[in-house]
Amino acid sequence: MGRRSRGRRLQQQQRPEDAEDGAEGGGKRGEAGWEGGYPEIVKENKLFEHYYQELKIVPEGEWGQFMDALREPLPATLRITGYKSHAKEILHCLKNKYFKELEDLEVDGQKVEVPQPLSWYPEELAWHTNLSRKILRKSPHLEKFHQFLVSETESGNISRQEAVSMIPPLLLNVRPHHKILDMCAAPGSKTTQLIEMLHADMNVPFPEGFVIANDVDNKRCYLLVHQAKRLSSPCIMVVNHDASSIPRLQIDVDGRKEILFYDRILCDVPCSGDGTMRKNIDVWKKWTTLNSLQLHGLQLRIATRGAEQLAEGGRMVYSTCSLNPIEDEAVIASLLEKSEGALELADVSNELPGLKWMPGITQWKVMTKDGQWFTDWDAVPHSRHTQIRPTMFPPKDPEKLQAMHLERCLRILPHHQNTGGFFVAVLVKKSSMPWNKRQPKLQGKSAETRESTQLSPADLTEGKPTDPSKLESPSFTGTGDTEIAHATEDLENNGSKKDGVCGKFYALDPSFPRMNLLTRTTEGKKRQLYMVSKELRNVLLNNSEKMKVINTGIKVWCRNNSGEEFDCAFRLAQEGIYTLYPFINSRIITVSMEDVKILLTQENPFFRKLSSETYSQAKDLAKGSIVLKYEPDSANPDALQCPIVLCGWRGKASIRTFVPKNERLHYLRMMGLEVLGEKKKEGVILTNESAASTGQPDNDVTEGQRAGEPNSPDAEEANSPDVTAGCDPAGVHPPR
Repeated sequence: MGRRSRGRRLQQQQRPEDAEDGAEGGGKRGEAGWEGGYPEIVKENKLFEHYYQELKIVPEGEWGQFMDALREPLPATLRITGYKSHAKEILHCLKNKYFKELEDLEVDGQKVEVPQPLSWYPEELAWHTNLSRKILRKSPHLEKFHQFLVSETESGNISRQEAVSMIPPLLLNVRPHHKILDMCAAPGSKTTQLIEMLHADMNVPFPEGFVIANDVDNKRCYLLVHQAKRLSSPCIMVVNHDASSIPRLQIDVDGRKEILFYDRILCDVPCSGDGTMRKNIDVWKKWTTLNSLQLHGLQLRIATRGAEQLAEGGRMVYSTCSLNPIEDEAVIASLLEKSEGALELADVSNELPGLKWMPGITQWKVMTKDGQWFTDWDAVPHSRHTQIRPTMFPPKDPEKLQAMHLERCLRILPHHQNTGGFFVAVLVKKSSMPWNKRQPKLQGKSAETRESTQLSPADLTEGKPTDPSKLESPSFTGTGDTEIAHATEDLENNGSKKDGVCGKFYALDPSFPRMNLLTRTTEGKKRQLYMVSKELRNVLLNNSEKMKVINTGIKVWCRNNSGEEFDCAFRLAQEGIYTLYPFINSRIITVSMEDVKILLTQENPFFRKLSSETYSQAKDLAKGSIVLKYEPDSANPDALQCPIVLCGWRGKASIRTFVPKNERLHYLRMMGLEVLGEKKKEGVILTNESAASTGQPDNDVTEGQRAGEPNSPDAEEANSPDVTAGCDPAGVHPPR
């Protein structure tokens, strides 16, 4: 087996960070999403204890606390995801409703501990709790909180993510204009953090930066897509490559082809995972130093490849969920040594106030799986040279070792803040790597805002196919070639109502980036239109033969089955509405919070059920797709304080929303409503308000089948793998 094949196998097998990131991919992992207990297992490994006591990674006098912490179940941690105003509303809801209900609550005579914020995570957006899933399910007092956690996790507004896993993205110090590479990204919790940072300003639909998220495992790439899709960003691309040989890409800059260097790189490498023992309990019986010895070479190759693609002045974070210096300091020391001054360890000691960590060590030894120690390479017998390599030892030269500042590395120990074990090192690139040619320096903000040359429509349709790039959904097969095709002609072709998106119908702003629209195919009717940022489009066009693209783009329009009857053949898709809305100047209806409640709880409410202001805006509009916009009232602090944009359909006498169920439930909760159930036949969601009201709801559901309304997207898109993402009507369960 060649080195590259062996490296790919190791990357696929050695992924204990799955346990670290919790239940993110659905399936069996989802069933254990809020579990805190484990079957009985003997949590002993004498070789483990002997090894780390010898290396002295734990401060003197703390060994007992260290081992006691490792034997305790890991507290559940959650991170509030999404963009700023929405995240703040979820936080407000958690603190002022659900957490308050936990105060002074007892289950089986034991006082329930109220969740606490992680002291070092900004803006109280990360919390930890000792509540297990068993306790959550057992107590009727916790039922509402449990339902809230499950539903908001499914919709992507809350992420179950281990605390230490949140550290690397924070230390990358991402800005919205940064080009970012996430080298070993699946299952995607760190990737979503990076996307959130790009969209720090919700008023900017297309940040200049982007995230290219890579993973070696094709199946795990779909977990990654599932995570990233929840944030509906046009600035994310998922690719499938061996991280140690990820291709070098090109971009077009003012008509010139230039190598793409990244401003930020996350290098969270496959590792032995002994820092995850509190969750991944199999490590107790399987732990051996052989895992670290086998992974060291791969980790160094991945880190080296990342350093090669980092821009001068850029920042790369190297991280593992291992405590072993062979996977940690040894990799960093070897990388620094071969860089010959091109890389430096950054001092990040003040960047996360409140985080407790131990400085990196400068001396360590290598131990074989049978307990034999070696202090330097010269002492290693020739028969061991395939297993033990010179890069695993600390540098011999004291001055060189001191100049590396390995103490700037961060090792997180479990007993210091009740977390898992973790290692982080932040590297800054000062100059080109010695074996590379000179590269352009990282420019300031002004230089990075320059416009890349716009390609003509012919450039996109005549380009070569992108190797299995099926720019349409989070679950395509990844085989075969698919053309990247633009849809500019659809927007401009208002003469053909059947096929045109009709820019005039939505009064699209002249600044709308038409060239950034993509379709699944160049032939036949286009069923969905997708949007990417200008910068990602540049990457796609100039690297069609180099990249194995799994997914990119967000759906912004869906074809109506009966679109020929209207002025526009396409309706707006909820998935991409926050990106598209700033460019739409027509067919917008401003609604009140009470209107939103009605629209989200009833499938087809008649105009008369809505406010007079809403009716006056809707009555003169032609039938077809509309935007429903709620603007928060700062004078009414009790009202929802984040804007909401919904896709809808103006029918003959009613309005229906095209919003996935989880998203509807999310907005209803944010408005203070408890969802009690659903009358599936009538398409009505029952809330605490509707249950308290008298009388039966009007039977409006037949309005959706009246002439002039589109068919249910369930039937329309039954064969589409992306049917859950943005085109589902209220009252219809998105298929799983």
